[in-house]
Amino acid sequence: MNIEKFEEFISQYPIFEYRVLDTAGITAENRVRLVCEQECVRYNSTWACPPAVGTLKECEERIHSYPKGVFFSSVAEVSDVMNMEEMLSTRLAHEELTTAVDQYLRSEGYETFTLSTESCDICKECAYKYGKPCIHPDRMHPCLESHGVVVSEIVEAEQMEYNLGGNTILWFSMVLFR
Repeated sequence: MNIEKFEEFISQYPIFEYRVLDTAGITAENRVRLVCEQECVRYNSTWACPPAVGTLKECEERIHSYPKGVFFSSVAEVSDVMNMEEMLSTRLAHEELTTAVDQYLRSEGYETFTLSTESCDICKECAYKYGKPCIHPDRMHPCLESHGVVVSEIVEAEQMEYNLGGNTILWFSMVLFR
């Protein structure tokens, strides 16, 4: 990757921090998948979530099949961080950034796989519910957690911000590329 060209591209967007990572050190952790299974209402209901994304081993192999990844964050401000509806309403702007990074890497000739925030909500009802294939596989981004990625560990290892305090939200994505 031409870092200077990428920095020129990324400077046009409100990306808070980014790192280009080697994926070899990223592991798929069962503890993250357990949270999905036990606490998330989207579990077993969408192509972007477990178990549809595959086993943890398959997810880790998928991640490692891409030697590099751009891991990045964006900031959103809300009036009250405890207002889940308001917080989630800020996610779309981050998803648009994620799509822009993915499209840039594709335009540079890379094959990509994108992991982003939460679960997909492109469709009112996911085709997964009816045993049918995803109708927007080019736009659907599974969440980082669906693949067992511990975001806080990457943030700490890369000396990035995880919590800015106040009424700010940090959203994270990773676009894998080869």
